[in-house]
Amino acid sequence: MEIKARALPNASIDSAYRLTDRELSRDQAAPGAGTSDTSYWSIALEVRQVLYSGGGVKNALDAQKLARESALLELQGVINTALLDVRTRFYNVLFMREQTKVQEENVRLLREQLQTAKNRFNAGASSNFEVLRAEVAVANAQPSLIRARNGYRIAIDELRQAIGYSNPRMESARKLPEFVGTLDFTPVSYDLQDALRTARDNRPELQRLEKLEKAREAAVKVARADYQPDLSVVGGYQFRKNNFSDRFNDSLDGWSIGLESKWAIFDGRATAGRVAQARSRLNQAKLLTSESTLAVEVEVRRAYSSLQEAAELAESATKVVEQAEEALRLADARYAAGSATQLDVLEARVSLTDSRNNQLQANYSHNVAVAAMRKAIGQADPFVMKP
Repeated sequence: MEIKARALPNASIDSAYRLTDRELSRDQAAPGAGTSDTSYWSIALEVRQVLYSGGGVKNALDAQKLARESALLELQGVINTALLDVRTRFYNVLFMREQTKVQEENVRLLREQLQTAKNRFNAGASSNFEVLRAEVAVANAQPSLIRARNGYRIAIDELRQAIGYSNPRMESARKLPEFVGTLDFTPVSYDLQDALRTARDNRPELQRLEKLEKAREAAVKVARADYQPDLSVVGGYQFRKNNFSDRFNDSLDGWSIGLESKWAIFDGRATAGRVAQARSRLNQAKLLTSESTLAVEVEVRRAYSSLQEAAELAESATKVVEQAEEALRLADARYAAGSATQLDVLEARVSLTDSRNNQLQANYSHNVAVAAMRKAIGQADPFVMKP
């Protein structure tokens, strides 16, 4: 708006009132007038329109337009970063929720194992040592469950901070919300070359720097415009006091119109300095574009590698959980038949718990890696409106 005002007609009203000592006014009176004027007033309306400025106004408008588009692209980049943060924290909530369930299931199974050991001891089929071992196993599982529940509460608060949600009602401060969704593993594939090309075309950070670079080019032309003369049309209407009369009806009024031009033949190389500064900013913008392009490519490659790693870990963890569940089933059957010890069953349960936790961690990492990949290549969200 400020730059656009230079291209539009500018109108101003200038007014003045002056009171002068009589001694000074006597010297200013016209010979033979017989009177001296001690007061003066005037009201003038002036309209000015720039006709030519060496391209300075046009290039300044272009630069500001590009700067505005650059700011909007910067906003889009902030939105994409915020979305990645929300996704990551949401997946963390799901991860901690499922991990809490795994620990709760582990404690439940260990308590069943403790009850079985007590029943066998009461029946005389085992010693008190197995009961003590089962009690120790239950006690050792409690800290992991407590940490998982606390981690779940913290993850919810971090998500609440990420989405900017504030609940002023104190009565619901202890309530935990319910979240819809699961940490499922859905394979997603990307081609690295296509991803790099998409990132260079779609990342708002790079688009912003391209706009900024063009704006700096226009700024160089704006600085060079000071080498050229400017031309403006000026017109106005003036209403002022008659110097030889104090009567309002004797006031003078009239209009005027003309052309004004200014050309700085030599300004002490001030214009040259401004041009050098503008060119320096343009070179800095070009270097920043190159640096940011390289950083985006590295980010895409890192996200692509992390996605591959997470996918392989998730596939492997799924198979390990199936094997651990089968191993626990066989250990329970053998223990019931008396061909396996209680230690075998406990080891199988610990392995199953570790396998499930590893699967959750792998699924969490995969979902986060997919979100990071989408952000790295600048993949737009269909539900997010463009600013």
